[in-house]
Amino acid sequence: MTTQRDILRQEILQVEQANFDQLALQIFHYQAAYNDLYHQYLALLRINPNDVQTIADIPFLPISFFKTHEVVTAKGEEHRAKGLHRATFSSSGTTGTTTSRHFVTDLDFYLQNTVLGFERFYGKLKGFCVLGLLPSYLERSGSSLIAMVDHFIKLSTQPQSGFFLYDHEALATVLQDCQKNNIPTLLIGVSFALLDFAEQYQLDLSNIIIMETGGMKGRRKEITRTVLHSILQHSFKVSNIHSEYGMTELLSQGYSKGKGIFYPTPTMKLLPREITDPFATQKNNRTGVLNIIDLANLDSCAFIATDDLGRVYEDGSFEILGRLDASDIRGCNLMVV
Repeated sequence: MTTQRDILRQEILQVEQANFDQLALQIFHYQAAYNDLYHQYLALLRINPNDVQTIADIPFLPISFFKTHEVVTAKGEEHRAKGLHRATFSSSGTTGTTTSRHFVTDLDFYLQNTVLGFERFYGKLKGFCVLGLLPSYLERSGSSLIAMVDHFIKLSTQPQSGFFLYDHEALATVLQDCQKNNIPTLLIGVSFALLDFAEQYQLDLSNIIIMETGGMKGRRKEITRTVLHSILQHSFKVSNIHSEYGMTELLSQGYSKGKGIFYPTPTMKLLPREITDPFATQKNNRTGVLNIIDLANLDSCAFIATDDLGRVYEDGSFEILGRLDASDIRGCNLMVV
């Protein structure tokens, strides 16, 4: 029997800009009814879901709730029981900090959405050589980024695809082979690991997509994104460094092909809010705090008030400018312009 959730899932995977807002409203009313935490949050704000008629009216759940509560949308008692989720994604954290947890009911749905998002910007993964330089993520469990990259590697038809923990020599050999043979190649790495690699090897990787995910993870001194990209561009002789924007609490990503300007995948939209008033919207092209609609968060909460500072532009693109003061340090989003 086809359920409301089944219908929404299918519509999410096929969403386009023209019907994004309508689908977001459908998901809002679904989650207002079947997400106990979000339902309570709306009640505390004295908001009647029936009065929400545009996405501008939708309240966004503070991202900190992923640290303190189980953020789960489930219709029917059989789905509400604990332990039915397929995976639990968790954020990285420094010693003594509380990490976020994202309970994922359908891991295959997450992976399918990541592929659709990536291929929207970069073309089919089949034929790509996918190389992961993500040591800090590989050394812990529960990373959504590792799940995504591992899936990309499995979809690749190139036998050299894989993770390279600290084996920079082997990575350099593969990259040079891909460069020489014009093999479409993605090297995705955490910032500190890419810098470590760049200090050891000066290579011509002008045909390679080099994508940083941000974050020094306490391994190196924090630097701006501009400085990071400049170092990597010089070491690898590439014109642009690409970037991926994602976090534990989101199941969709944003991608930048250079200069720190990100474009969201089709299931994601950003709406800035004022820095001093969490319930007031900010105009585009001005610095604000980012609210994110992530339709892929169907089984958790699709409306997240992040702590990231940024600007959203008229075409839907955005840039990350840092974080609110007093926010917890988050490994993926420390990088500033």
